[in-house]
Amino acid sequence: MTMAPWQATVLTIFPEMFPGPLNTSLVGKALTEGRWGLETIDMRDHAADRHRSVDDQPFGGGPGMVMRPDVIDLALAAGTADRIVDQARPILYLSPRGRPLEQRAVRALADGPGMVVLCGRYEGVDQRVVDAWDMEEVSLGDFVLSGGEIAAMALLDACVRLLPGVVGEADSLTEESFELGLLEYPHYTRPRVWRDRSGEERAVPDILLSGHHDKIADWRHQQALAVTQKRRPDLWRRYEAAQRRRGVEA
Repeated sequence: MTMAPWQATVLTIFPEMFPGPLNTSLVGKALTEGRWGLETIDMRDHAADRHRSVDDQPFGGGPGMVMRPDVIDLALAAGTADRIVDQARPILYLSPRGRPLEQRAVRALADGPGMVVLCGRYEGVDQRVVDAWDMEEVSLGDFVLSGGEIAAMALLDACVRLLPGVVGEADSLTEESFELGLLEYPHYTRPRVWRDRSGEERAVPDILLSGHHDKIADWRHQQALAVTQKRRPDLWRRYEAAQRRRGVEA
C-alpha cells in the first residue's frame, strides 16, 4: 500500500501567493516529485454577498475589521470534506497570540499526515470559529505581519524539509539549531585564510583542520553551548534544566 504524501491545505484570501517560494529549491523539487501536496482555498469563494466579503466590524467597537466565522467555517468544511486523513490533520491558525513555534513541534507536524493552515488578515479571526474547530494557535515570533501567508510559507518550509528524501544528507538535520536544545555551532569553508575589507586576515580555527573528528565534535559542542548561553538565555535555562533531569552537567 502506497502512503499518501504529506498534505498541506492553506486557507487564504490571497491564493495567488502560493506556492511562491515553496516552488523553489529542495522544497519545490519535493512538491514537483509529489513528496508533499499543497492545496489553497480562497476564503472569498465562500462569502455570501456579491462583494465576497470575509470580514466585518468588531462587536464592542475598536479599530479594524475581523474575519467572519461563518465564511471561515464554510471554507474549512470545503477543505476537509470527504477526506479520512483530515481526522488526523491539525488545523493551525497563525497568530501573534499563539504558542511560539519550536523545532520539536515542527518535527511532530512533519511526522504526521500534514496540516490545514488558516491565514488570518485584518485584526484577526472571530474566536468562535477558532474554538469550534479546535484550532491550534501558533506564533512565529513576537512581531506582527500583514497576514498569515508569509508565516504559513515559513511553517511549511520548516516541515517539508524534514520529510523523508527532501534533504539529501539526512544526518545534517540532526545537527541543526534547536534539534538538541542548543543553537548551532559556527561554520567555516574555503579559503582557509580570508582577508576582510579592513585588511585583517581571518583564519579557520585550527581544530577544524586537524582531522581529529572526536576533538572537532567536542569543539563544536562547546561552541554550541557558548553561543546558546550568550545569545539565548531562555534556551540555555531550558537546556540546563533538561540536563539536570538526566543527571548530566551542562
